[in-house]
Order: sequence, then structure tokens, then C-alpha cells
Amino acid sequence: MQFIKAGESAESNIFNQLDEKKRQLLASGKDVINLSIGTPDFAPDRHVMEAVSRAALAPEQYRYSLIETRELLDAVQAWYRRRYGVILRDEEIMAVCGSQEGIAHVGFAFAGADDLVLAPDPGYPIFSFGPMMTGATIGLYPLREENGWVLDFADIPDDVASRAKAIIVSYPNNPTTATANIQFYEKLVAFAKRHELLVIHDNAYSDLLLDGTEGISFLSVPGAKEIGIEFNSLSKTYNLTGMRVSFALGNSEVLSKFRAFRSQIDYGMFYPVMAGAVAALNGPQDIVLKNRTGYMERRDALCGGLRAIGWDVPDAKGTMFVWAKIPEHFASSVEFAMALMDRTGVICVPGDSFGARGQGYVRFALVVPPERMREAVRRIEKSGILKG
Repeated sequence: MQFIKAGESAESNIFNQLDEKKRQLLASGKDVINLSIGTPDFAPDRHVMEAVSRAALAPEQYRYSLIETRELLDAVQAWYRRRYGVILRDEEIMAVCGSQEGIAHVGFAFAGADDLVLAPDPGYPIFSFGPMMTGATIGLYPLREENGWVLDFADIPDDVASRAKAIIVSYPNNPTTATANIQFYEKLVAFAKRHELLVIHDNAYSDLLLDGTEGISFLSVPGAKEIGIEFNSLSKTYNLTGMRVSFALGNSEVLSKFRAFRSQIDYGMFYPVMAGAVAALNGPQDIVLKNRTGYMERRDALCGGLRAIGWDVPDAKGTMFVWAKIPEHFASSVEFAMALMDRTGVICVPGDSFGARGQGYVRFALVVPPERMREAVRRIEKSGILKG
């Protein structure tokens, strides 16, 4: 395992570097296929947009909200009961301005300068950066390709687990697209109880499993609420990324401390956003299957197409991403990603931006239609980049 403290690995956000390169390509007249940032291009449901619009016309909706509306709490409770079989009390629900914001700040509810927080490598950057802002040390546990990118608890030494304060876990996983089954979560709960660990689970992609199965909630495992919380988001499920609405759910003691911290930096979610969230959760759910089907079509066009031209890219299991090992003749993920941009106009994210163990991989986002995915494949084949 690797241990890092605040400031030791701070670099310019890779997305900013990619964006600068993209602007250069566009300025030169090149047609760019941007598969870097996971921003859905699917539209939200109209009834959600109308709910936001109606609420935005009422002057009283522009006051501080401070807490969740009764309608929102009811909608979240019905959602988790219907979708995951999980019963939530009011005190087990807190709205946050997107999972990224929530994960960035939740560490202040339980961690400090002398604490150790465990996070995945490779993993989404906020999993490390968030708790690091509290001054905590980050212990990076390895995710390995040979294990299907699923945490092997034997990779965390007992002495490390016992002195850690919390562990951050996320499945379906960004960037590796790996999924976890109920047996994994049962082991996670047992592991956390044995070592007195708080579990922070990011469940943003549970409705984007691409193999025909249904995603699950960590909170559905008996005992999970005793030792953890879960973040779940409406961003990717309902195409509401810009609305910034997610929820921290589970252990009421942790959420109480988290709410007290956030009361110092925030005055609650905008009422029209809460109205839109209620409409999404209570309204027709056709959009969920529609999105999943759309991402599967894009995955099949990209992954199947790349395999057909000699790049052995596995099908994504979940999320809206594809995780691919770079051709062997490239020395690094950054070298390959930059060469790919220059030679094809296709933009992906170097895997080492998600941690040292992401070196040798790149991540593609499924954010353009299948025909553009097929165009990306054609360009990659024509460029000869796979051959050297």
C-alpha cells in the first residue's frame, strides 16, 4: 500500500490539460471526438424540467431552504424502498450538491490530521482528495485487473485496517467499470465491523449496469447502516448532472455530524432543484432503461469495434465508461492519450490520473452516439496507432 498526505500528489487537473489540448485541435480545424468527461448527452425527462421551471417562478422558492422538503424526503424513502428494498428514516437522509461535493466534505465529519482513510487505486480522484483536505493520511489499497478490479480484503494488512478511520469503496466503479455482488458487500460489512471502520460507499452508477443485472445498494446488507453511509446521485440515472443533486444515506450519527459541518458552509439546496428531484424520483422510470440501453449500444459500438481492429478492449460491465489497456509500444498512458488526440482527434483520459495503478490504461466516456463511436474506431484504425 501507498500512503500520501495533503500536497504530496497535487497536480493540475488532467481534465484541464485535456481541455487545453482540445481547444488547440479545434482552433486548427480538427474534428474532435471528446470521450473524456462523463457528461451525459441524453436529455432529462420533460416532466422534470417542467417541475423545476414551475418552482422557479415562485418568489418564495428563492429563500434559504436549510433542510430537505417533506416531499423530497418522502420521494427518497419511496425510491430506496422500491429500488433497493431499503427502509430509510428521515435522519438517515441528507441532500448534497452532487456526490463529488458530498464526498469532498464528508471527511470533516469524522477525520483529522492524525487519521488514516483508505481509498482505492485506481479510483476517482475525489476519493483521495476529499479526506486529504481534512489533513488525514490516505492509504491507497490496490485494485487489480486479475481480481476483476474488485477489492481483495487480503490486500489491506490487518494492522493498517485496524488503525484506519474509514474506507471509501465504489461499485460500479469509475474508472475500471467493475461491479460488485452482494457477497462482496457482506464481506465489506464484516471487514468494517471487525476493524471498526466507517464505510463510505459511492453508488452513483447502480442503475448503469450493462450486463442485464440490477445494481444493489450497500445499505441493503444487514448491519450496513451500523458502520456506513452511501452516496447516491440523480446525475447519471436521470441525466441531471448540472442540477447537482445527490444524497448521503445511512448511519444517522455520521449524517448528523456531517450536517452540522455543512451548516457552516451551506444553506441548503435550491427549492426548484428539490422539486425537480421529486419529479424524477416519483415520475415514470422509463428513462432508466432507456439510458442503460443507450449506453450499451455505445459500448458495443466502441468496444466491439476496437476489438475488430485488433485492440482487445473488454466490454464495460457498468458505469458510462470503458477502461482499456494501452498498446504495449507506448511507454505511458499520457503518451498514448496525447498521441491519440494528435493522430485521430479522439480524446480519452490517461489512466494514471486515477492513481499509480491506472498507469498503462485509458478511460473512454460513452458520451457520443454509436455512429460517432464507429467514426472514432475508423480513425484509430486508419491512424495506425495500434501498430506502432
